[in-house]
Amino acid sequence: MLRREIEENAKKEEKPMKAVSGRNTTPNNQRGQSIVEISLITPLLLIALYIPADFGVSFFMGNLVQTAAREGARIGSGLQKSGSVPNLFFSTAEADTVKTEVINRLPAYLTNKTVTVTFYTGTACMEFVQVTAQGQYNFFMYKLVRLFGGNAPNSISISRTTQMHFNYQPYMNNDYCTTATTYGPYSV
Repeated sequence: MLRREIEENAKKEEKPMKAVSGRNTTPNNQRGQSIVEISLITPLLLIALYIPADFGVSFFMGNLVQTAAREGARIGSGLQKSGSVPNLFFSTAEADTVKTEVINRLPAYLTNKTVTVTFYTGTACMEFVQVTAQGQYNFFMYKLVRLFGGNAPNSISISRTTQMHFNYQPYMNNDYCTTATTYGPYSV
């Protein structure tokens, strides 16, 4: 008899615990909770990952603009002057050649692209060409920082300048020329 009472009391104590623990932890409820959590967190994670990527793309655009300016200056350094001896000069034809090469190399993602070509010439000085390429990079996802209370620009201006000496100059020309002839800015 005592044994039967102990078993009945134990069964009474077990039933409420099973009922409480069994009610809220069904597998279907857990799956629904996981789907809700993932659907809430995924967009935030994607934004958090894409904003640095968008910022990195702007740095890559800066590298491409620098490469375009460098290639334009390299091409410009090998150009010959127009005119006849002793009145040799760089004309718009040479500047157009450099401009065309730079524009062909600028990335398509940039807007408001401009190219400026400056020839520094003179006598008994080191002649060189200076090429400036610039454009606007429009951020895409970086603007979403505003949703979280931050301040982010819509676009950034990317400008790069390169100078390169002309080929085939007398080796005794050590001082840089200061007489500048500027063509541009050419807009694309």
